[in-house]
Amino acid sequence: MSEADEHREPTVNKGDSFDTTVERMAHGGVGIATAPDGRVCFVAGGFPGDRVHVTARKVKKNFVEAELERVVEAGSLRVDSACPAAARGAGCCDFATLDPGAEPGIKVDVLTDQLRRVAHVENIPEIETVELAPRRGWRTRVRWGVDEQGRAGTRKRGSTELVTDVACSQLVPGLADGLVGPGARRFTPGAEVIAVMDSDGNRHVVESRKAPRGRRVETVREVIEAPTQDVVQRADGIEFRFPPTAFWQAHSAAPDTYTRIARDWLSAVGSDSDAEQQSQHVAWDLYGGVGLFAPALAESTAPQGEATVYSVDYSPAAARATSGLEAVEGLDVKFRTAKVEQVAAQLPHPDAVILDPPRTGAGRDVVAAIAQAHPLRVMHVGCDPATFARDLSSWAEHGYCLERLAMVNAFPGTHHFETLALLVPST
Repeated sequence: MSEADEHREPTVNKGDSFDTTVERMAHGGVGIATAPDGRVCFVAGGFPGDRVHVTARKVKKNFVEAELERVVEAGSLRVDSACPAAARGAGCCDFATLDPGAEPGIKVDVLTDQLRRVAHVENIPEIETVELAPRRGWRTRVRWGVDEQGRAGTRKRGSTELVTDVACSQLVPGLADGLVGPGARRFTPGAEVIAVMDSDGNRHVVESRKAPRGRRVETVREVIEAPTQDVVQRADGIEFRFPPTAFWQAHSAAPDTYTRIARDWLSAVGSDSDAEQQSQHVAWDLYGGVGLFAPALAESTAPQGEATVYSVDYSPAAARATSGLEAVEGLDVKFRTAKVEQVAAQLPHPDAVILDPPRTGAGRDVVAAIAQAHPLRVMHVGCDPATFARDLSSWAEHGYCLERLAMVNAFPGTHHFETLALLVPST
């Protein structure tokens, strides 16, 4: 045996337990440490500075995924849990024990890392940090699972098991009253319960079925509570009406914040000399949902707001939400109920585009279709930094570069955040 072999640390195998110190955070809210044999060790629930005792659950050539057994010595960023459901193992608030003051910086670091490693962006613009208030009690809509006893609750991290005795602290006051916890109403076992608190303070509760992974299910099996026929939401000076199953931003402050940023970032489109020469001004609102961005797009794209906005979404529920937009004088919105990749190439060429794809990202084909239409400005909204970075790589391939970039802390208390990017042609 050589001297090097004699002093080499023993190889970590599946099931081995050991102590390690979390050094930094990775995408997905996972702490990064070092295993005894030198491999990268990912620890869910660990924060920088924590000395933790872990057990290896997955061992690969270059890394180890370990389960946190206990915190041996808490780092300076660890605080008491802000969420009773998370404290019982629910997967809702994985940053519930992280110092709120450290959260934005960690998220900016994660975004920067993804842009460099995945998108290979060398010149990253200064990342604007946008905090949304409140930090607790911000979620206006929630989807719960229902157990075999008919109790609604939040799923545990990486499990189908539910936490049913307490509700998550993300929820706006009153949203979970009588629906989760001791003495709460019982529902159909195996169903899902959707609860929404709208802008008028009315709570809407319906039963639906469990959605397949990565898909949205909008079928209402039973209406439990419905003070009005549709949910009423107000944002950007517009009143929207739609079913409780339709998509709307979760944080109470997000819709007004996003539309404000859109107006700011896209304001130069309407005054652009090339756009002024066009007889018809066009904008695309892709993955547009109920049309939240349509007024901002119209008013930014044309000098007097006379642009035609094509709003595309596959959701039938979203297509119903046109009444508020129809009431806006001079606003011309044409809804297309279809997948973006199916219709993008068929639309008139736009001056400006906003796209807000699902967590899986827009993908190469959608980015290519938009780029081939040569918009002057594109605002890309991404809710996952990894898929956003992959999309950004596609934008670069098609001649678009980053002009502005913002990290919006739209899901405080969790590792999730939104990234907003302004893209313009490179030449």
